[in-house]
Amino acid sequence: MATPLSIRFSPSLLARLRHRAHAITGASVAGLAQRLIDEGLRMADHPGIIFKDGPSGRRAALAYGPDIWEIIKFLREVDERGPAAIDAAAEVFAVDASRISTAISYYGDYPDEIDAEITEAEEASVHAESAWRVQQQLIA
Repeated sequence: MATPLSIRFSPSLLARLRHRAHAITGASVAGLAQRLIDEGLRMADHPGIIFKDGPSGRRAALAYGPDIWEIIKFLREVDERGPAAIDAAAEVFAVDASRISTAISYYGDYPDEIDAEITEAEEASVHAESAWRVQQQLIA
């Protein structure tokens, strides 16, 4: 259950918040404010992490880099371990190894969220492959 908090915004900030909430289907001003505050705190705790929208919804990612779930999935699947795994991920994703460490740190704080994104991506992949196979059978 959410705990109420009274907060005052400048008129211009409140207008921007209302405008943004109106632009997002189904978003309330309070819900958007809560999301932005949560994301802002997460970004402050994990410099280099941003949030972006996409087909699977809003998700954490490295700034100018891949989604966090992509990095964690790669690290689970790669043969290397320890620093070698971090170096391999840095090479594959074309980012500095320190940014891979940032992703790992973020995952440490939000494993359930990232695990759910990995599961969702794997299910989407299975579904897409199944649809492709049906298409191939129809045109073969």
